[in-house]
Amino acid sequence: MQSQNPIIADLVKLANSAAGTMAGMSREARESARERLREAFGGIDFVSREEFETVKAMAQKAREQADALEARLAALEAKNTSK
Repeated sequence: MQSQNPIIADLVKLANSAAGTMAGMSREARESARERLREAFGGIDFVSREEFETVKAMAQKAREQADALEARLAALEAKNTSK
């Protein structure tokens, strides 16, 4: 059953319009915030987890090789000084 009162009908229309406007403003604010974040982080170069892990493994291997070479050098120097 619908009300025939024009004042109530106008109030309902006003409430519906306000709800639609608020939803639109919310959507607009969210999109604006996303765009500002994209601009802020646009100049920063991020690496993927896979790239990070690959470089980390390479660094670990290089460190192990450097330690092994250091030990060999120390052994050669010790052998050389004992002669």
